[in-house]
Amino acid sequence: MNDPLIIDHLSKRYGNLTALSDMTFTVNAGEIFGFVGSNGAGKSTTMRIVLGVLSADSGRVLLGDRPIDLEMRRQIGYMPEERGLYPKMKVGEQLRFLAELHGLSSADARDNVVRWVTRLGLGERIDDNVGDLSLGNQQRAQLAAALVHEPTVLVLDEPFSGLDPVAVDVMSDVLKEKAAEGVPVLFSSHQLDLVQRLCDRVGIITKGSMRAQGSVDELRAGGGKTLHVTGPDTSTRWADGLPGVIEADYRGADTHLRIDDTADDQRLLATALTHGPVHRFATSHPHLTDLFREVVSA
Repeated sequence: MNDPLIIDHLSKRYGNLTALSDMTFTVNAGEIFGFVGSNGAGKSTTMRIVLGVLSADSGRVLLGDRPIDLEMRRQIGYMPEERGLYPKMKVGEQLRFLAELHGLSSADARDNVVRWVTRLGLGERIDDNVGDLSLGNQQRAQLAAALVHEPTVLVLDEPFSGLDPVAVDVMSDVLKEKAAEGVPVLFSSHQLDLVQRLCDRVGIITKGSMRAQGSVDELRAGGGKTLHVTGPDTSTRWADGLPGVIEADYRGADTHLRIDDTADDQRLLATALTHGPVHRFATSHPHLTDLFREVVSA
């Protein structure tokens, strides 16, 4: 089993601007960790510190119990938000160069290149210049560059940006396969539906600080529940003032109630029935998108 990636109390300032403040979280071996936040929240800064591109003012990055050094960073597969492949260099040639730069032999590098371009649907484009590929295929080539040296850690900054649904499925499968091999996978994304579906745990960052983290189910459960009721006459505002009702939203024949743990669903149902027939009575936890908006706006 691989070691966990540990982000330990990172802080970073640029003059009066606080880019990171006491950033702390762990990506366990075999775990996919989604790192979400608004533009400028500090996601890319954190990742660049992990890679040694930036230095932190304080805090540490560890792999297991060891601070990451230059040699250990060669084990990391990194996909930057600003794609970094040479546009006038052939796909296969560039990937072989990067694999050898990370310490693979020429033979292993060649075998890995063929395997990954085939796996990612680029087999027929291996001798094309990167700049001649579509943006989606350039994205696949960038992912191949992060994988070709068989990394023990993956750090991917917006890896799904600009991909078509087929490519999203391919990349999702690859990340799940690497996690199943024990690789800690950290990726950022604004596609919260995808994050909710794919990730074991999620961290929500705003203004350089980690504001919420946990499994998707834990975060959704912590966001309270919504009771959806269809049928009762909404003009009566029938749920106003009932115990456990935090907020009531009446829309046509539908009532949406934000409720807490003190709400008595049987009492709510009985009250609803006094205002008309009930065709739907169901609870749901908030979507990750709703939690994100709530955390970021707090």
